[in-house]
Amino acid sequence: MDFRVPPLRLRDTMHLRNPKRSFTIFALTVVLVVCVLCARRFSVFADAQQTTHPSSAPPPGGQTVTQPSLTTDTDPVPSPDTSPVPSPPPAQNTGTGAAKSSANGHFTFRTSVSEVVIYATVVDEHEHLITTLQKQDFSVYEDGARQVISSFRQEDVPISLAILIDNSGSMREKRAAVNLAAIDLVRASNPQDESFIVNFSDEAFLDQDFTSNIGLLEKGLSHIDAKGGTALYDAIVAAADHLAKYAKRSKQVILIITDGEDNSSSTTLAETVRRIQALQGPIVYSIGLLYDEQNGREGHRARKDLQLLSDQTGGIAFFPKSLDQVDAIAQEVAKDIRNQYIIGYHPTNPFRNGGYRTIRVVAKAKGFGKLTVRTRPGYFAQPPGKKGAGKSASAPASSAPSSGASAGSPH
Repeated sequence: MDFRVPPLRLRDTMHLRNPKRSFTIFALTVVLVVCVLCARRFSVFADAQQTTHPSSAPPPGGQTVTQPSLTTDTDPVPSPDTSPVPSPPPAQNTGTGAAKSSANGHFTFRTSVSEVVIYATVVDEHEHLITTLQKQDFSVYEDGARQVISSFRQEDVPISLAILIDNSGSMREKRAAVNLAAIDLVRASNPQDESFIVNFSDEAFLDQDFTSNIGLLEKGLSHIDAKGGTALYDAIVAAADHLAKYAKRSKQVILIITDGEDNSSSTTLAETVRRIQALQGPIVYSIGLLYDEQNGREGHRARKDLQLLSDQTGGIAFFPKSLDQVDAIAQEVAKDIRNQYIIGYHPTNPFRNGGYRTIRVVAKAKGFGKLTVRTRPGYFAQPPGKKGAGKSASAPASSAPSSGASAGSPH
């Protein structure tokens, strides 16, 4: 399937500024450039003068004095930055691998091209997180066939997080509370997470690229230009593509906060779900601020769409009754992300056969009652050498399971 969603745009902030201030900045820039050019000319002139009329006599004895290199550290005490720690290479978003913690505390993923990795949240009958289960407590089924679990961990691994905030006209009065909730989610998350900010209306703007810096994320969220429609699906696809290309973490999450249904995208809901699944993609958490439209037709459609997006990716859709609940929900999302099981298996049906495969995970353990496992309900098997989902395969997006039961106990 050909997706023609444009990539995330970098916002041209000049048009948001005061015109007089913009002119002042321009004038100062011109002055600075002129000063730099003058300084260069003076430096060239001074060098020429020094070459023609050397100001110092040669050292005694005819010895040649070698000028020390400015790029070499000759201090008696070794510089702490002489052996920089290399940054980890970007992780391939294949959806496969198992987390490993190295001696320096950084997490890496040991990947296998034939392994499927799923992130699973387990809750009891009271919706309390269960984080003490062992490998033998889980059973994994692909297309109904029991699979052998090849890797298993319950660990708080760092993630790459896309924060998508609705910037349409109806969000103007809600942005302050929404921005605070988004930042509190980051604060409650793994310190090694990397996040980026997308503000979207009828276009999606990348207002802050990947960073762990809270200040930069706050600045990215400050671009409140609430106007226009809501191109939610286009923003999700663009963010998922950005994660696939540039994320350093194998575990990836999209957080969506919006107050209405999509009315401006070039893609459909089904195409959006398909794209995320084809990327072996991110978990989607949705917060729908639909309390003003509980009984309206638009609110009903928006709720159904957000529920589907989250169900089909292993996330959760939340629908607060007021703006005051958003911050607590953001904290709950952070807790959910940090308390997931990482389960890997080698499918008995080889990847080369392609197609969409359903996944069902069952958890049973002594001392617990009924346990519900939430994870993505399926994936597209990609033959070696191919990227994205095959055109002939299709996911049952229109028949998404209900929230919290995308991969639960057997029927």
